Amino acid sequence: TILEYEFKDGVNKYLATHDPATGVKSLADVIEYNRDNPEKAMPFFKMELLESSNDRGDLTDEAYLEALTAVKTRARDGIDGTMDRLNLDAIIAPTGGPSWCIDLINGDNYGGGSSSPAAWAGYPNVSVPAGDVNGLPVGISFFGRAWSEGELISIAYAFEQQTQARKVPQFLPALPY
Repeated sequence: TILEYEFKDGVNKYLATHDPATGVKSLADVIEYNRDNPEKAMPFFKMELLESSNDRGDLTDEAYLEALTAVKTRARDGIDGTMDRLNLDAIIAPTGGPSWCIDLINGDNYGGGSSSPAAWAGYPNVSVPAGDVNGLPVGISFFGRAWSEGELISIAYAFEQQTQARKVPQFLPALPY
């Protein structure tokens, strides 16, 4: 719910500030353009998220405000409660899995990540390199309570210095489909 409201709001604000030759000025215009040009605009994927987002109202709608309050409250209670109960300075989790090839048949192979709880709570999250999986980079995230940025940066810096996990990026050939 929150993603759809905010996606529509953000796309509409962005497009309103540009003057593309296509005349596309809103999410509704994007949908119309895609419907009129399916082979060029959407050869592999459909528009379910675009359409459901476009059906939402603006950021003053009661449904949006209620969802936002509920998610923030639960996320903050979860993070603060866990940190209190376990006497933690930070919560550490994999940032996400390694990248994957786009699968035009089955869609993304997203294996999850750890940024959502901190983002929902409005709390800080620091991600640093943690090594690689079969040559693909992975990161580790440190998140915690509101206003703990200084402590999290110190912890993340100590991790970086201790592990030296960052590898210089390389331009490798793409994997075949």
